[in-house]
Amino acid sequence: APQRYCQDVYRGQLASVHSSARNEELQKLAKTYNKLLSPWIGAVTSCREGKWQSYWEDSSPWNFANWAPTQPLHGITTCTTLSVQNGLWRSRICYQLRPFICQY
Repeated sequence: APQRYCQDVYRGQLASVHSSARNEELQKLAKTYNKLLSPWIGAVTSCREGKWQSYWEDSSPWNFANWAPTQPLHGITTCTTLSVQNGLWRSRICYQLRPFICQY
């Protein structure tokens, strides 16, 4: 999983996003590396205690979100991509191979 890779290889975490400014910054950064593939960020959506919720893998507070319409998906646990086109977040099956953004 990308999260483990960040931790093992870079001693970091997948990026968490707490403002639209940060979201924009990461979108621009991602675009410079890959114009097509949207990278993973550190949000996971899963069913906890019987209700669906999203949370950051680094345990930071959930105080900002930039989901695309109809997102996040509920039904299976999903990870989250940040669109290089428009910065919107989408639920994706966690084992897809994609770029990812680590933070330290």
